[in-house]
Amino acid sequence: MTQTPFKGTAAQNYNQGPPRQVPGFDGLHKMSSQLLAERMPDTGRLLVLGAGGGLELEMLADQHAGWRFDGVDPSADMLALARETVVAHESRVSLHHGYIDDAPDGPFDGALCLLTFHFIARDQRLPTLKSIHSRMRKGAPLVLAHISFPQEEPERSLWIARHVAFAGTSPDKVEAACEAIATRLTILSPQEEEAMLREAGFENVSLFYAGLSFKGWVAYAGA
Repeated sequence: MTQTPFKGTAAQNYNQGPPRQVPGFDGLHKMSSQLLAERMPDTGRLLVLGAGGGLELEMLADQHAGWRFDGVDPSADMLALARETVVAHESRVSLHHGYIDDAPDGPFDGALCLLTFHFIARDQRLPTLKSIHSRMRKGAPLVLAHISFPQEEPERSLWIARHVAFAGTSPDKVEAACEAIATRLTILSPQEEEAMLREAGFENVSLFYAGLSFKGWVAYAGA
């Protein structure tokens, strides 16, 4: 379904990466919390796909004392890091090793997936979205953010170069980093992303975040 999950040192150091690599990372978290809270009840249950590391779990648990969380991730090492990160809220957080089909059936009052979908193979994108949708109450919000930019050349290569430059990649590693982004990740255009969300059953799809190569959407589970 995805690439090899983060393991060992890569998992241990993961939480240092997003604040440096993602433009407006703290703002993305704040906006995600706000958009989820618009529709979720004070005692709501949230599904978090790609929960390894636990940064978003910690942030949301800090801000919403009545919410309960189910986090899913394919990496045992990343889940171990998440468990350490959310230790202050462990009574409200359940962590599940695996992919979306290993998540509880719900129903969930909301779902969140940050910085994960570019690791999911193209042929698994729609099934993953449908599996998320099937676990959500009607009208529940989904907040989704990951790498997405035009796939036509020369725009595609330009956006890859911008992504690598923003991360502060050293000059001697730029070429390898661009090659890794181009070949190891599954990146779709924003138009494809929105069409796939609608095909999976989500309604009122809206772009709420754009930070260079990253885009974020909020959508709502239809009938």
